[in-house]
Amino acid sequence: MFESLRELSDRYDELSVRLADPSVMNDAALWQKLMKERAKMEETVLAYREWKACKDSQKDIDDMLTFETSPEMVEMLREELQAEKEKEPELEKNVMLALIPEDADDQKNLYVEIRAGAGGDEASLFAGDLFRMYGRYAELRKWNLSVTSLSESALGGIKEIVFRIEGAGAYGRLKFESGVHRVQRVPTTESGGRIHTSTVTVAVLKEADEVEVEIDPNDLRIDVYRSSGHGGQSVNTTDSAVRVTHIPTGMVVTCQQEKSQLKNRDQAIRELRARLLEIEKEKQHSAISQDRKSQVGTGERSEKIRTYNFPQSRVTDHRIGYTTHRINEIMNGELDEIIDRLLKKEREEKMGKLGLI
Repeated sequence: MFESLRELSDRYDELSVRLADPSVMNDAALWQKLMKERAKMEETVLAYREWKACKDSQKDIDDMLTFETSPEMVEMLREELQAEKEKEPELEKNVMLALIPEDADDQKNLYVEIRAGAGGDEASLFAGDLFRMYGRYAELRKWNLSVTSLSESALGGIKEIVFRIEGAGAYGRLKFESGVHRVQRVPTTESGGRIHTSTVTVAVLKEADEVEVEIDPNDLRIDVYRSSGHGGQSVNTTDSAVRVTHIPTGMVVTCQQEKSQLKNRDQAIRELRARLLEIEKEKQHSAISQDRKSQVGTGERSEKIRTYNFPQSRVTDHRIGYTTHRINEIMNGELDEIIDRLLKKEREEKMGKLGLI
């Protein structure tokens, strides 16, 4: 296994060199292909290199102990050796975790739906804050984000928004965001300085392939109407908005963000396909509900998954018991410190099921 890891590490270096080659950088398709290949192996390679550095350090210390005669130096080297040996099991575990294959769906694009919950205007304002948080995270990951539907509140918050994120590994990193997000802070509308608690629900839906969800065109009713909200040129003056109704389920999806009726129609049908796939997934999950309770990021919208406490600058993810006091950075899209821990927890559970830990 470790020989394969060494070869993977060599390939990583080879890709890094090629990606810095101007001829490759000028070939967008090739550059994207090599970037994806390197990104896919990066976590495994870095974990392997950290483990290998620990093993190499132990060997170097052993060699030094062979020739060292000073009692003080011998004692110091033995302490260093013991420290390295204590680190090794955790580093080896990290390598094993990185080798757990990702879900086939993790590379897919996704839809995110954010709805204001309990808390009135404050919930709507926080829904807007969460949308900006995810938008910033998408920017940092160099993903594309497009809004498909939006309902704003009177104070400039968001009652409901649905947006699509397109990018390598998008679903794999954001799938844990489904659930109830709770905020504790003094609302801008509060004159007495009292802390209010409000909630916002987030649903993450992976984008379904056509082969996964077949939609009979005869099961669809498609209506067009004039877009509402912020317009600009022609958006509010033409019947470009589209409402798609799936007759068998009664599900309705709207899209009005594009000027083109055809683009809005295609976007709405993609979102409908994702929602129908989520329904089928929920049916399967309900049949194995006991197993589902043990999973990280199950997607239960009734779960309180995270609390954002502004007075204490604290964010707590309740599923893994992790707390950080970097709330400003989190709200600015720096979500990786939480997401990485959720991914690790998921892999640990997979390793447990495989009998590896």
